Amino acid sequence: MPLNTPSPLVRLLLVLSATTGMVDAASILGMEKVFTANMTGNIVFAGFAAVGAEGFHAPYYITAIGAFMAGAVVAGRLWRMGGKGRLSRWLVIAAMAESTMLVLAGILALLFEREGGITAGNLPALIALTAGAMGFRNAVVRQLKVPDLSTTVLTLTITGIASDSRLAAGDGTNQRTRIAAVCMIFAGAAAGAALVFAIGLGLTLLLAGMIVLLATLVFARHPQMAELEKG
Repeated sequence: MPLNTPSPLVRLLLVLSATTGMVDAASILGMEKVFTANMTGNIVFAGFAAVGAEGFHAPYYITAIGAFMAGAVVAGRLWRMGGKGRLSRWLVIAAMAESTMLVLAGILALLFEREGGITAGNLPALIALTAGAMGFRNAVVRQLKVPDLSTTVLTLTITGIASDSRLAAGDGTNQRTRIAAVCMIFAGAAAGAALVFAIGLGLTLLLAGMIVLLATLVFARHPQMAELEKG
């Protein structure tokens, strides 16, 4: 994907970044402090669990990492087997897969909440579905090769904001997009936390899944998107 990425694709990735914040807020607050989008956090938490730190559960982090990798494997295989074609069509297919997993997780969470709550026995299913969805998305976005818009990880983005700034004698290239990505994940996390407190885990996941699909359908119809080919 060239550096002059069409604005509809940039906007779509920014919206998806906000949904990452929503999903991680839902998982951290509603799934025993598990990250389902940020695997670095799970590795760190697994380290805490390994030395017996209270409140950290290694099986949950292992489930999240395994499901995330499985989702990425499936997406990578589908991308490579799909051949050439319109990028917009592939993005819609990917959004359908991701949103299906998020919506299913939301439905299960609602059922669990009605039947006695989310427990150690049923929580892994929710972790696996949401982490699988985010792994699938990460693999898709990685293939797009859009600078500073991974939609899930901000460490390199924040590094770029600082190291390429005027203060660091840089030229400030792509700073607006970088700052926008940080703001969108922040806003998504804040909104996700508020939603979990107000309407619960299940409905928050349902809403995140619907936003992913609807945003992709809207931006994929833009004329500029029709010109892009999957490479």
